[in-house]
Amino acid sequence: MNPEEIKKLVEQLLPYAMQLLAAVAVLLVGLWAVNKLIAAMARAMERSKISKEIHPFLLSMSSILLKVLLLFSVAGMLGINTASFVAVLAAAGFAVGMALQGSLSNFAAGVMILIFKPYKIGDLVEIGDYIGHVREIQIFNTILETPDKRTVIMPNSEAGGDTIVNWSTRDMVRVEVKIPMPYGEDFPRVKDILLPVLKNTPGVLSEPEPEVGIDSFDSHYIELALHAYCRPDDYWPVYYAIGENAKRAFSEGGVMIAYSEGVELGKIGL
Repeated sequence: MNPEEIKKLVEQLLPYAMQLLAAVAVLLVGLWAVNKLIAAMARAMERSKISKEIHPFLLSMSSILLKVLLLFSVAGMLGINTASFVAVLAAAGFAVGMALQGSLSNFAAGVMILIFKPYKIGDLVEIGDYIGHVREIQIFNTILETPDKRTVIMPNSEAGGDTIVNWSTRDMVRVEVKIPMPYGEDFPRVKDILLPVLKNTPGVLSEPEPEVGIDSFDSHYIELALHAYCRPDDYWPVYYAIGENAKRAFSEGGVMIAYSEGVELGKIGL
């Protein structure tokens, strides 16, 4: 190859070499900028109220997305047609999305739960037919522990799509116990017997004050509603203690009880 041909080849390759150097420079600077941006996002998330469980996932997804965009930009600078790659990625993403439709729904719901926090770990919640403490919030499932120590693994799409009753948001919950009272009994006297029972039951809060009222009129008896407030974790101990203490107070006060089978009155033992 003579000098003239070499000179011509150099002149032809020089623009491509400059283009390659520019692309490499953009790639290196872009990777540095992406790392700086991800670090800034991590610091911002630490200061935000976004659940820590989702921080690694959000940072990882953001990093991958930014790096893919950077690679496409660099490929475009080199004159590579990226349209075909985009089409292939879109088709692959669509196929994967259809195959994992249920899992992606649970995943999306899990992300929303972790971001907006309708409940958090340790809360006492009622979701659908289940009541229990939240033991774990995973990307795909929420794990509850019911009062009878069952472990309920609930898909996040079901939890996020149903009505959620969070009993822990106000740090108190109302306990309701219903007791039948014969029509022949004196309600003010029964109320005076039951109010001290509520106030003296361990775990019952003094504010809001406990209440005793007439809930309904049955064909055989009057149904009384006893309302008291307690901490969410004390709900079941307080619920059973109120029933036990009310039975003892009725026995000691000579209050007659109504039986649904008839209108007969009977004494209550200790």
